[in-house]
Amino acid sequence: MAQIFAYIVHKGGAVDDTAAELAVAARKIDASAQVTAIVVGSGSQLDAACQGAAKLYPQVWKFNSDALAYPNAEMIRKLLTKMVPADAIVLIPHDTFGMDLGPGLSIKMDSAYAADVAGIDGVDGNTLKIVRQEFAGMAHAHLAVDISKGAVLTLRPGAFQAEKGAAGAGSVTDKSGEAGDLSAKRRYLETLEAEVGDVDITKADVLVSVGRGIEEQDNIAIAEQLAEAMGAVVSCSRPIVDAKWLEKSRQVGTSGKTVKPKVYLAMGISGSFQHLGGIKGSPFIVAVNKNPKAPIFQIADIGIVEDILEFMPALTEKLSG
Repeated sequence: MAQIFAYIVHKGGAVDDTAAELAVAARKIDASAQVTAIVVGSGSQLDAACQGAAKLYPQVWKFNSDALAYPNAEMIRKLLTKMVPADAIVLIPHDTFGMDLGPGLSIKMDSAYAADVAGIDGVDGNTLKIVRQEFAGMAHAHLAVDISKGAVLTLRPGAFQAEKGAAGAGSVTDKSGEAGDLSAKRRYLETLEAEVGDVDITKADVLVSVGRGIEEQDNIAIAEQLAEAMGAVVSCSRPIVDAKWLEKSRQVGTSGKTVKPKVYLAMGISGSFQHLGGIKGSPFIVAVNKNPKAPIFQIADIGIVEDILEFMPALTEKLSG
């Protein structure tokens, strides 16, 4: 079996939730593999991130450079192509950066590429069996990936449930001196922070989040009444913002806010990977949707097949009674 490497996303010295999920996926590929985590960045926050990764992986490769202070896919492709064996399997979170990094990396490595992997069914010889979701999660596609020359896989955040248990104690190896040329044609300019708005959903313990199932703007008031009864905050998926029914600061997802509530009520939300990518910290998820095949039910702790326009008022009444 080829060596397995995991690209670790981190911010402010803390590794992203996807770091633990990639470790789970790696074990599904090869339970006995000594997976190597790759952590890039600069300064003291990089050191903290490496220590966080070492709790999840037996080996951590650290790459410290001012050039890597902001993730640059062009630069990191060059780095990984130099450092990772040509027949290796590289796991990357399927987020906006992963979608930039992964395809080009597979070309540079001359290896197979599979995007947005939602499941792994095991390995048969040189064939890796994976599962992807098609048609907004309404259908599952079972694919066979030839890994004889390695592979680059981007994995859907939240699809591989992180295992709870005692933290490990992996070793950190500073490979910065081996990075070589890190020049790139693109360069980092600035980070534009999303507007905060009247309410900061990133600090809420309970979120009542609405999607297309809310049907029209006037029905937002129904969600607001439920949120008030629960001591919660109203958030939403992207279609609600696109329709201008709620402000951008209320959007949860890869193109919105990243939230870490204790409880997340998904009301009329299908559960696209773009939306689920904004939910971190393993909250207790309650999903209500008329469609029993909605992808959100696959990750929900409680799933209820019901019209949210009937469910929310009934729940509000119970809570207020």
